[in-house]
Amino acid sequence: MLLEVLRRELLFVGGKGGVGKTSLSSALALARARTGARVLVVSTDPAHSLGHLWRRAIGDQTVELARFDGGGTLDGVELDPAATVDRHLAAVQQTMLRMLPESQHGSARTHLERARIAPGSHEAAVLERIAELAELGRREYDLVVFDTAPSGHTLRLLALPGQLAGWTDALLRNRDRSERYAAAMRGLTGRGDAQAESEAALRRTLELRRARFEALRTALADPARTGFVVAFVAEALPVAETLDVVGVLHALQVDVAALIANRRSPADAGSLLGARRAVEDEQLRRVREQVPDVPIVEVPLIPGELTGRDALERLADLLLAPST
Repeated sequence: MLLEVLRRELLFVGGKGGVGKTSLSSALALARARTGARVLVVSTDPAHSLGHLWRRAIGDQTVELARFDGGGTLDGVELDPAATVDRHLAAVQQTMLRMLPESQHGSARTHLERARIAPGSHEAAVLERIAELAELGRREYDLVVFDTAPSGHTLRLLALPGQLAGWTDALLRNRDRSERYAAAMRGLTGRGDAQAESEAALRRTLELRRARFEALRTALADPARTGFVVAFVAEALPVAETLDVVGVLHALQVDVAALIANRRSPADAGSLLGARRAVEDEQLRRVREQVPDVPIVEVPLIPGELTGRDALERLADLLLAPST
C-alpha cells in the first residue's frame, strides 16, 4: 500500500513532535529509492535531526545519502531558514541599491535588516525554499519527501502559498502603475536606462516568485502528485492532534495519503507492555472510526537505537511488510 503512496512526486510527513517523523521520512524515502527511483528527503524542521539520524553532516545543499545497484539514489538536505532569508535579502538589497539614489542607501539597508527579524520572515523563507525544491524535484527527482516541523507550524506553511501568490500579484499590479509613471518620466527627460533595467530585474524576480508559489499551490491540491502522511503514536493526546491535522488538511484540500501508527507496543512481552497495547488498540479504533477512508500502517516498537542506514533499512522493511 505504501509503495503506491510513494509513487507521487511530493510527500509530506507530519504530526506531533516526537512521534518519529524524521525516521519515518527517511525510511519511506529509502523504500522508494530501493526500487530504482531518484529520491530527495528534506528536513524543514528548525530542530534538525536528519544529520544525526544518518550519522553524517547534512546542510542546506543536497548530499548523497545512499545509492543502490538498480540505479536508485537518495539525497538529503536540511533547510536553513536563516541562510534562505540572507540570500533573499541580499538579492533585494542589490536591486534596491540600483534603483535608489546613494543618499537613500543607508535607510534601505536599515529597512532590510529590520525585515530580517520581522514576524513571518523565516516562514516565508522556508516556504520559498520548499517551492524551489519542489521545482527541483520535478526536474531531477522522482520523489521529494519533506520531513516537516510539528503540526501547527507545518499547517500554517501549507496555507501560505495561495496567500503569498496573491500578495505577489498585488506587488506586480503596483509595479505596473509605477512603471507606467516611470516610463512617462523617462520619455520627458530622455534618461533612466539604468533605472528601467533595475525595474525590469525586480519584475522578473517577482514573477519568478509568483510562479513558484502558484506551482506549489497547484501541486498541493493535486492528489495524483502530492500526499500527506500523518505520523502518530496511539495515545490520547497524539491521536487528538492527528484528528485535528487530518481535518485541517482536508479543509486545505491536501490529500491525506496514509496514517502511520508508530512504535506499537508488543502484545506478548509482559503485562506492562500488554496493558499499553490494549490502550493503543482503543486509540486506533477511535482513529479508524473517525477517519475511515485513510489507510493506517502500524509500525512496531523497535529495540535499540534507530540511527544509521542499516536501522533505517529495517524500518523501511517494516513499513512495507504485508502484515501492515
